[in-house]
Amino acid sequence: MGKLKRNSLIVQRLSAMMFFQYFVLGTWFATLGFILSQHGLSSIIGTAYSIGGIAAIISPIVLGMITDRFFSSQKVLGIVNIIGGFILWFLPAQIYSGNATAFLWLMFLYMLCFNPTYSLTNNISFYNIKDTVKTFPLVRVCGTIGFIFAGLIIGGLGYSGSPVSIQIGAFVSVFFGLYCFTLPNTPAPAKGKSLAVRDLLFLDAFSLLKNRYYLVFIICTVLLFIDHAAYISFSSVFLGDVGIENISSFLTIGQVSEIVFMLLIPICFRFLGFKYMFLAGMVAWILRMSLFAFGAPASVITFMCIAIALHGLCWDFFFVTGYIYTDKIAEAKVKSQAQGLLIMFTQGIGMFVGSAIAGNIFNHTVTAHGAASLSQWKTFWLYPAGIATLVAIVFLLLFKDKIKEKKSTSFDRKDIEESERLQA
Repeated sequence: MGKLKRNSLIVQRLSAMMFFQYFVLGTWFATLGFILSQHGLSSIIGTAYSIGGIAAIISPIVLGMITDRFFSSQKVLGIVNIIGGFILWFLPAQIYSGNATAFLWLMFLYMLCFNPTYSLTNNISFYNIKDTVKTFPLVRVCGTIGFIFAGLIIGGLGYSGSPVSIQIGAFVSVFFGLYCFTLPNTPAPAKGKSLAVRDLLFLDAFSLLKNRYYLVFIICTVLLFIDHAAYISFSSVFLGDVGIENISSFLTIGQVSEIVFMLLIPICFRFLGFKYMFLAGMVAWILRMSLFAFGAPASVITFMCIAIALHGLCWDFFFVTGYIYTDKIAEAKVKSQAQGLLIMFTQGIGMFVGSAIAGNIFNHTVTAHGAASLSQWKTFWLYPAGIATLVAIVFLLLFKDKIKEKKSTSFDRKDIEESERLQA
């Protein structure tokens, strides 16, 4: 009985860890573009998000190498959150003063600290949970709940377009960093192991690109990240011009949708397989961008709600399913590297290139503010809608799902657990 109580307490502590981890991000990440646009910094929105892509490439190699071999995961998680909290605290001053260069450098440093926290929280969870298949999804979903809760609070307080939301995130980050030192001890997972450059640079996993169908998938994934970057970077700015006041809370519709569609993946996979799961995600992106585009001139709020509610279908059916597809085709000896390679192509290269392109499109199409900009927003959203359409056509013609021809095509709870672990 005492053992069960102790395990239950650990699960509660880990759930709190996930909640605060994503609460910090939820206070400002979804509305950063709107915050910058409200303070005369619209031109750097794309750049602000794209540098997160650079950090996503660098931090796993540098910090991942150090933390995996020398320090306990909970201590590193605490340190990077405390440092990150202090960095966040100084960001609003740069926004108020219009110092774009200083803001971008501080944001880059923050993302270097934050990116490793995804793997750190997962390491702590997997090491301390007895039955990961049953328990980890319950722990991880608390992260999404934390993100939603943060959005509701920021929106309810009226800080969706205010740098104050970043300072709230800073305070919670420091608090969370201190809390991390109370978490169960989680030794360095690769302590004592030799450092292999091939592992750090995912060199063995590059052999997967010899598979032409996987190469098609990777290329389409990177291109589709243009749509993802456009949504992440500019949806809050767009909603502000449409006239939505409680933007931060409004965007949490997407996170609720993400939870729902995550649960639907196993069921849908039985009928669709990988190819048509991917295509369903692509069509959802086309529909989402089209709803934004054609709903913009008349500010059709219903269109906006549906577009945001498609987030679960857009993200889960393409990108999360992509993690699982990669795991299925990779040989056992390169599975870990293969996931690192995919994250580099998506959260790294995809986010960097996508944000840069989306930012360039925004700077050339949306030159007005408020109601005067709505016809321009239609033009802006038609670009990613067109890109998603072309990607879907190429994918339909060139991709073939070879896995369904094999006998081992099971898609069980372990796959969902792994996809949850690898999300962004």
